Amino acid sequence: MNRASFLRHLLTIHLPVMAVVLIAIGPFGWMVLTSLTPSSDIVARGVALQPEGWSLANYARLMEQTSFLGNMGHSLIVALGTVVLGLLVAVTAAYSFSRFRFAGRRFLMLQFLLVNMFPVVLLILPLFIIMRKVGILDTHIGLILANATTAIPFAVWMLTSYISAIPRSLDEAAMIDGCSRMKALRRVILPLALPGIVSTGIYIFITAWNEYLYALTLGGRNVRTVTVAIQTLIGEYQIEWGLLAAGGVVGAMPATILFLIVQRRLVGGLTQGAVKG
Repeated sequence: MNRASFLRHLLTIHLPVMAVVLIAIGPFGWMVLTSLTPSSDIVARGVALQPEGWSLANYARLMEQTSFLGNMGHSLIVALGTVVLGLLVAVTAAYSFSRFRFAGRRFLMLQFLLVNMFPVVLLILPLFIIMRKVGILDTHIGLILANATTAIPFAVWMLTSYISAIPRSLDEAAMIDGCSRMKALRRVILPLALPGIVSTGIYIFITAWNEYLYALTLGGRNVRTVTVAIQTLIGEYQIEWGLLAAGGVVGAMPATILFLIVQRRLVGGLTQGAVKG
């Protein structure tokens, strides 16, 4: 019975899960191998699977011949700015939706949900016209505001559920002790909601870091993020796969490392925020 149970679990659980994992990490692993293979060897012999054929030449060319580090700096500014703006708006809005009952509350919550139902490409043209008239096209603030249009609705929904799980009696006790509504939010609610705030902020950062359409359309020569910089590595008549793969690996490293560091808190915050709506 134990052997039959083991075989059943192996065939129905372990092997399918292993196949899914390989499919998920396979393209990234192949990209890493491609980045370690010199461009001349890729054309002649293909991607090197043995360490003897690996080299850091593509990474050296990426840093020396392109402005990739500067592009990463632009992405960092945009991603961090989106996190700050998104959390500033989302935390206050989520607290209001969670603690107050007012006319149009449900309608406004549905509007936040409705924004996420539209493809990003539909918002590009209106944002482009508005930013060109205001004069913030091809600026960090322009990309931060654009990314916030998609980050804030999700953050409000998630944090509203998270804050709703915190008993209102804690707010009332703090205000009885002399705290104002804002002090109760700052001293009581925010520390208790910190795991949800952190997980939401990480999600916003990763989303803003990987965003491409806004960066391509609303950015330009002055502000060029990592995702657009990787696309520019594709030549008109040929593609240097080694250099392109090196750019993809370097561009993915910050978001990947951040996720690996805080993955437990991210998953915990997401699941706790989904307990109560």
